[in-house]
Amino acid sequence: MNWIELNNLPQLADLKERSQSRPQVIFKHSTRCSVSSMAKSRLERSGQPGSCDFYFLDLIRYRSLSNQVAEDFAVTHESPQILLIKNAECVYEESHNGIHMDELLEQIALK
Repeated sequence: MNWIELNNLPQLADLKERSQSRPQVIFKHSTRCSVSSMAKSRLERSGQPGSCDFYFLDLIRYRSLSNQVAEDFAVTHESPQILLIKNAECVYEESHNGIHMDELLEQIALK
């Protein structure tokens, strides 16, 4: 998995802009949570599709950025959590054991 670390507000603004032409995925990860580690591992074992960019947000280190993501995309903060961003809007979100690459790929194809 070729993660792009999401760690600042200008980068979040760029992600929104990029979502106008290419789907963007944000994975909010807690380094202190075994469920989050399991979800991250499951995503990494699935391989990365070339049709979108995958961002990794360490919500322990960047809690204020994580809160901004929740606010900007009108989602309740969860950990772990995956968000699919298209046209600067969250069109799909899932958390905890519901995070699966197959489901995410279906949503990318549908939206």
